[in-house]
Amino acid sequence: MNLFDVYPINPINIVRGVGSVVYDDKGTEYLDLYGGHAVISIGHTNPHYVKRLEDQLHQIGFYSNSVEIPIQKQLAEKLGHISGKEDYQLFLCNSGAEANENALKLASFYNGKKKIIAFTGSFHGRTSLAVAVTDNPKIVAPVNETDNVIFLPRYDETALEKAFAENEISSVIIEGIQGVGGIHVAPESFLQKIRALCDAYNAVFIADSVQCGYGRTGKFFSHDFAGVDADIYSMAKGMGNGFPVGGIIISPKIRPAFGMLGTTFGGNHLACAAGLAVLEVMEQDNLLQNAAEVGGYLIDELKKFPQVKEVRGRGLMIGIELPAELAHARKELLFTHHIFTGEAKPNVIRLLPALNLTRAYADRFLEAFTTVLNK
Repeated sequence: MNLFDVYPINPINIVRGVGSVVYDDKGTEYLDLYGGHAVISIGHTNPHYVKRLEDQLHQIGFYSNSVEIPIQKQLAEKLGHISGKEDYQLFLCNSGAEANENALKLASFYNGKKKIIAFTGSFHGRTSLAVAVTDNPKIVAPVNETDNVIFLPRYDETALEKAFAENEISSVIIEGIQGVGGIHVAPESFLQKIRALCDAYNAVFIADSVQCGYGRTGKFFSHDFAGVDADIYSMAKGMGNGFPVGGIIISPKIRPAFGMLGTTFGGNHLACAAGLAVLEVMEQDNLLQNAAEVGGYLIDELKKFPQVKEVRGRGLMIGIELPAELAHARKELLFTHHIFTGEAKPNVIRLLPALNLTRAYADRFLEAFTTVLNK
């Protein structure tokens, strides 16, 4: 049997990782500024994380949500404390797409409406509703197509007001910073406008924080820069440092009912152990502050390169837009300088490293980047 060939693969076999570096099967060291797509939040094989999972595995790895699972409540309490959303409710699932799927469904349950507002450049996942609100027709199968989604120009307040006036809006879903779309930061005034309109029309504000949340920007949720609360925040990626875990936190105004949402694997013992380990390391090591400081340093330094068209982002979620003649830069960083980065087409390099990235590793990247751009 062959693998279903849906990913372009770099010919590199990564077999080991420690902190912000990984090693291939030949022993070559790579600096990881990609984090497996923003997943590695506290570094590869973090000792506390490994022990948390190992200890839990020796007790019990899984049982269903038909019994009490106290570690779920521990995770909810820690998440509420660190995020500042202590009065919210946590529903655990397995991925970012599933988190957004449940968020959109829950919003419709809450207000009985169908129409969803999404934005150009958005990416929310590959499950049915999540992909329907994703601005990429190539990954939307005919069965996913629905007339319940209204796509608006990114950050256009006039278009937003018009859509609310002309439609029965159930929810608005927006990334605080678009990831796949190229690291575009939502203006604070636009997020405040969404909050005001959702309040006026009894719609649900869904903050997609799958990539831009969990401390990556220096605040727990990137939407927090706007000084308003969303009704639902979706999370995954950095939530489990590589263990599959996702979730939504839900405003107290939205009340649960038995059977409304459900999951088999979501919130299992191992997933919660991974989630707790991540939050414990983030708290103990002040990783939100580190993300803000090291990320701010990188952004300031990157803006000094005359070849760079634009630097976008916050904290350790950074987009470097290059001219077409430097489209080779990402590949050269990987194969010549052994540095993993992400991309957003056509010519944006994405930096999504672990939140404990050091200044020394940031300088290692800047030195290699200088070499590539001046070549």
